Amino acid sequence: MAEFVYPPVIAAALTAFRALDCRIEIIGAEHIPARGGAVLVSNHISYLDFLFAGLGAFKGGKRKTRFMAKDDVFKHSVSGPLMRGMKHIPVDRTDGQPAYEAAVKALREGEVVGVFPEATISRSFTLKKFKTGAARMAADSGTPLLPVVLWGTQQLWTKGRPKTLTKRHVPVTIMIGEPIVLTPEDKPVMVTRRLRAAMTEMLDRAQRDYPGKPSGPDDTWWLPAHLGGTAPTLEVAEAEDEAEAAARAERRAQR
Repeated sequence: MAEFVYPPVIAAALTAFRALDCRIEIIGAEHIPARGGAVLVSNHISYLDFLFAGLGAFKGGKRKTRFMAKDDVFKHSVSGPLMRGMKHIPVDRTDGQPAYEAAVKALREGEVVGVFPEATISRSFTLKKFKTGAARMAADSGTPLLPVVLWGTQQLWTKGRPKTLTKRHVPVTIMIGEPIVLTPEDKPVMVTRRLRAAMTEMLDRAQRDYPGKPSGPDDTWWLPAHLGGTAPTLEVAEAEDEAEAAARAERRAQR
Protein backbone atom coordinates (compact mmCIF):
# COMPACT_ATOMS: atom_id res chain seq x y z
CA MET A 1 0.00 0.00 0.00
CA ALA A 2 2.80 2.42 0.87
CA GLU A 3 4.14 2.76 -2.62
CA PHE A 4 0.65 3.45 -3.95
CA VAL A 5 0.33 6.33 -1.49
CA TYR A 6 3.78 7.89 -1.29
CA PRO A 7 4.32 8.83 -5.00
CA PRO A 8 1.01 10.73 -5.35
CA VAL A 9 1.71 12.64 -2.13
CA ILE A 10 5.15 13.62 -3.38
CA ALA A 11 3.70 14.63 -6.76
CA ALA A 12 1.02 16.75 -5.07
CA ALA A 13 3.62 18.48 -2.88
CA LEU A 14 5.86 19.22 -5.86
CA THR A 15 2.89 20.62 -7.80
CA ALA A 16 2.00 22.90 -4.88
CA PHE A 17 5.59 24.09 -4.53
CA ARG A 18 5.75 24.88 -8.25
CA ALA A 19 2.44 26.74 -8.14
CA LEU A 20 3.77 28.92 -5.32
CA ASP A 21 7.12 29.32 -7.07
CA CYS A 22 8.75 27.98 -3.92
CA ARG A 23 12.47 28.38 -4.61
CA ILE A 24 13.85 25.13 -3.25
CA GLU A 25 17.60 24.58 -3.19
CA ILE A 26 18.93 21.14 -2.26
CA ILE A 27 22.57 21.13 -1.18
CA GLY A 28 24.50 17.92 -0.55
CA ALA A 29 22.15 15.54 -2.38
CA GLU A 30 25.15 13.33 -3.13
CA HIS A 31 25.21 12.34 0.54
CA ILE A 32 21.90 10.46 0.30
CA PRO A 33 22.76 6.72 0.38
CA ALA A 34 21.53 4.86 -2.68
CA ARG A 35 20.44 1.89 -0.59
CA GLY A 36 20.41 0.59 2.96
CA GLY A 37 19.05 2.02 6.16
CA ALA A 38 19.83 5.50 7.47
CA VAL A 39 18.52 7.74 10.24
CA LEU A 40 17.64 11.07 8.64
CA VAL A 41 17.95 13.71 11.36
CA SER A 42 16.43 17.14 10.72
CA ASN A 43 16.04 20.39 12.60
CA HIS A 44 12.45 21.44 13.27
CA ILE A 45 11.23 24.97 12.51
CA SER A 46 7.93 24.34 10.71
CA TYR A 47 4.90 22.07 10.59
CA LEU A 48 5.90 21.28 6.98
CA ASP A 49 9.43 20.08 7.74
CA PHE A 50 8.67 16.43 7.09
CA LEU A 51 7.65 17.35 3.53
CA PHE A 52 10.85 19.24 2.80
CA ALA A 53 13.23 16.86 4.59
CA GLY A 54 11.56 13.96 2.80
CA LEU A 55 11.79 15.84 -0.50
CA GLY A 56 15.55 16.20 -0.04
CA ALA A 57 15.95 12.44 0.34
CA PHE A 58 13.60 11.70 -2.55
CA LYS A 59 15.12 14.16 -5.00
CA GLY A 60 18.64 13.27 -3.92
CA GLY A 61 18.40 9.51 -4.05
CA LYS A 62 14.81 8.45 -4.76
CA ARG A 63 14.57 7.41 -1.11
CA LYS A 64 11.25 7.43 0.73
CA THR A 65 11.61 8.52 4.34
CA ARG A 66 9.45 6.96 7.06
CA PHE A 67 9.07 9.71 9.66
CA MET A 68 8.44 9.21 13.35
CA ALA A 69 5.49 11.42 14.34
CA LYS A 70 3.16 11.79 17.31
CA ASP A 71 0.28 9.34 17.16
CA ASP A 72 -2.36 12.10 17.21
CA VAL A 73 -1.60 12.71 13.54
CA PHE A 74 -2.42 9.08 12.77
CA LYS A 75 -5.83 9.39 14.44
CA HIS A 76 -6.98 12.20 12.15
CA SER A 77 -9.54 11.20 9.53
CA VAL A 78 -7.54 12.74 6.67
CA SER A 79 -3.90 12.61 7.69
CA GLY A 80 -4.17 9.22 9.43
CA PRO A 81 -4.71 7.05 6.32
CA LEU A 82 -2.00 8.97 4.48
CA MET A 83 0.51 8.59 7.30
CA ARG A 84 -0.17 4.88 7.62
CA GLY A 85 -0.09 4.44 3.85
CA MET A 86 3.36 6.02 3.67
CA LYS A 87 4.58 3.74 6.48
CA HIS A 88 5.38 6.57 8.83
CA ILE A 89 5.85 5.50 12.44
CA PRO A 90 3.42 6.64 15.19
CA VAL A 91 4.96 7.67 18.51
CA ASP A 92 3.01 7.49 21.77
CA ARG A 93 4.69 10.08 23.97
CA THR A 94 3.63 8.18 27.10
CA ASP A 95 5.38 5.02 25.89
CA GLY A 96 7.86 5.46 23.06
CA GLN A 97 9.38 1.96 23.17
CA PRO A 98 7.08 0.37 20.53
CA ALA A 99 7.86 3.22 18.11
CA TYR A 100 11.58 2.86 18.82
CA GLU A 101 11.47 -0.85 18.10
CA ALA A 102 9.47 -0.30 14.91
CA ALA A 103 12.02 2.29 13.74
CA VAL A 104 14.99 -0.01 14.40
CA LYS A 105 13.22 -2.81 12.54
CA ALA A 106 12.60 -0.53 9.54
CA LEU A 107 16.24 0.59 9.55
CA ARG A 108 17.48 -3.01 9.57
CA GLU A 109 15.21 -3.69 6.60
CA GLY A 110 16.93 -0.91 4.65
CA GLU A 111 14.51 1.97 5.18
CA VAL A 112 15.35 5.64 5.76
CA VAL A 113 13.74 6.71 9.04
CA GLY A 114 13.20 10.41 9.72
CA VAL A 115 13.68 11.87 13.21
CA PHE A 116 13.36 15.36 14.68
CA PRO A 117 15.69 15.11 17.71
CA GLU A 118 14.44 18.40 19.16
CA ALA A 119 11.01 16.71 19.51
CA THR A 120 9.13 19.99 19.03
CA ILE A 121 9.35 23.01 16.75
CA SER A 122 12.01 25.50 17.79
CA ARG A 123 10.38 28.91 18.35
CA SER A 124 13.83 30.54 18.33
CA PHE A 125 14.71 28.96 14.95
CA THR A 126 18.00 27.83 16.48
CA LEU A 127 18.78 24.27 17.55
CA LYS A 128 17.21 23.12 20.81
CA LYS A 129 18.70 20.34 22.90
CA PHE A 130 18.81 17.00 21.08
CA LYS A 131 17.39 13.79 22.47
CA THR A 132 19.66 10.76 22.05
CA GLY A 133 17.10 8.50 20.35
CA ALA A 134 18.47 9.00 16.82
CA ALA A 135 21.99 8.01 17.87
CA ARG A 136 20.70 4.98 19.77
CA MET A 137 18.63 3.84 16.79
CA ALA A 138 21.64 4.17 14.49
CA ALA A 139 23.78 2.17 16.90
CA ASP A 140 21.17 -0.57 17.42
CA SER A 141 20.49 -0.94 13.69
CA GLY A 142 24.05 -0.51 12.43
CA THR A 143 23.06 2.37 10.15
CA PRO A 144 24.51 5.88 9.66
CA LEU A 145 23.08 9.19 10.80
CA LEU A 146 22.22 11.56 7.97
CA PRO A 147 22.12 15.22 9.15
CA VAL A 148 19.67 17.51 7.35
CA VAL A 149 19.10 21.22 7.94
CA LEU A 150 16.11 23.20 6.68
CA TRP A 151 15.82 26.94 6.44
CA GLY A 152 12.98 29.12 5.15
CA THR A 153 10.17 26.68 5.91
CA GLN A 154 9.22 28.67 9.01
CA GLN A 155 7.89 31.44 6.75
CA LEU A 156 5.11 29.14 5.54
CA TRP A 157 3.73 27.69 8.78
CA THR A 158 5.29 27.57 12.20
CA LYS A 159 4.30 27.49 15.84
CA GLY A 160 2.64 30.63 17.13
CA ARG A 161 2.16 32.19 13.70
CA PRO A 162 -0.77 32.10 11.25
CA LYS A 163 -0.50 29.81 8.24
CA THR A 164 0.84 31.51 5.13
CA LEU A 165 0.63 28.50 2.83
CA THR A 166 -0.18 30.71 -0.14
CA LYS A 167 2.89 32.90 0.26
CA ARG A 168 4.78 32.95 -3.02
CA HIS A 169 8.46 32.98 -3.95
CA VAL A 170 9.69 31.77 -0.53
CA PRO A 171 13.25 30.41 -0.77
CA VAL A 172 13.72 27.08 1.04
CA THR A 173 17.13 25.59 1.69
CA ILE A 174 17.49 21.83 2.21
CA MET A 175 21.06 21.04 3.24
CA ILE A 176 22.20 17.42 3.56
CA GLY A 177 25.44 16.71 5.39
CA GLU A 178 27.90 13.85 5.23
CA PRO A 179 26.64 10.67 6.92
CA ILE A 180 27.96 10.02 10.40
CA VAL A 181 29.02 6.40 10.74
CA LEU A 182 29.10 5.02 14.26
CA THR A 183 31.60 2.58 15.70
CA PRO A 184 30.83 0.02 18.44
CA GLU A 185 32.77 2.18 20.89
CA ASP A 186 30.68 5.30 20.31
CA LYS A 187 28.41 6.44 23.13
CA PRO A 188 24.97 7.86 22.19
CA VAL A 189 25.50 11.01 24.25
CA MET A 190 28.82 11.79 22.55
CA VAL A 191 27.43 10.96 19.11
CA THR A 192 24.48 13.27 19.75
CA ARG A 193 26.86 16.09 20.66
CA ARG A 194 28.84 15.46 17.48
CA LEU A 195 25.63 15.40 15.44
CA ARG A 196 24.34 18.64 16.95
CA ALA A 197 27.68 20.36 16.37
CA ALA A 198 27.65 19.32 12.71
CA MET A 199 24.06 20.53 12.27
CA THR A 200 24.82 23.83 14.04
CA GLU A 201 27.57 24.48 11.51
CA MET A 202 25.24 23.51 8.65
CA LEU A 203 22.47 25.76 9.95
CA ASP A 204 24.85 28.70 10.27
CA ARG A 205 25.88 28.21 6.64
CA ALA A 206 22.28 27.86 5.44
CA GLN A 207 21.30 31.08 7.26
CA ARG A 208 24.36 32.96 6.02
CA ASP A 209 23.82 32.00 2.37
CA TYR A 210 20.03 32.27 2.39
CA PRO A 211 18.83 34.49 -0.48
CA GLY A 212 15.65 35.72 1.24
CA LYS A 213 15.49 38.93 3.26
CA PRO A 214 12.75 40.45 5.44
CA SER A 215 10.40 42.63 3.42
CA GLY A 216 10.48 45.29 6.13
CA PRO A 217 10.67 45.98 9.89
CA ASP A 218 7.47 44.00 10.49
CA ASP A 219 8.84 40.94 8.71
CA THR A 220 11.77 40.05 10.94
CA TRP A 221 9.87 37.53 13.07
CA TRP A 222 11.30 34.57 11.11
CA LEU A 223 14.90 35.56 11.81
CA PRO A 224 16.61 34.39 15.03
CA ALA A 225 17.62 37.01 17.55
CA HIS A 226 21.37 36.57 16.91
CA LEU A 227 20.80 37.56 13.27
CA GLY A 228 18.88 40.69 14.20
CA GLY A 229 15.43 39.14 14.04
CA THR A 230 12.59 39.34 16.53
CA ALA A 231 12.20 35.61 17.15
CA PRO A 232 12.58 34.80 20.85
CA THR A 233 15.97 33.76 22.16
CA LEU A 234 16.48 30.07 22.88
CA GLU A 235 16.08 30.70 26.62
CA VAL A 236 12.81 32.61 26.20
CA ALA A 237 11.53 30.01 23.72
CA GLU A 238 12.29 27.18 26.14
CA ALA A 239 10.37 28.99 28.88
CA GLU A 240 7.41 29.34 26.52
CA ASP A 241 7.60 25.63 25.70
CA GLU A 242 7.64 24.73 29.39
CA ALA A 243 4.63 26.93 30.10
CA GLU A 244 2.73 25.39 27.21
CA ALA A 245 3.59 21.85 28.37
CA ALA A 246 2.46 22.65 31.92
CA ALA A 247 -0.85 24.04 30.66
CA ARG A 248 -1.37 20.97 28.49
CA ALA A 249 -0.69 18.66 31.44
CA GLU A 250 -3.16 20.60 33.59
CA ARG A 251 -5.88 20.29 30.94
CA ARG A 252 -5.33 16.54 30.78
CA ALA A 253 -5.50 16.24 34.56
CA GLN A 254 -8.86 18.01 34.58
CA ARG A 255 -10.47 15.63 32.08
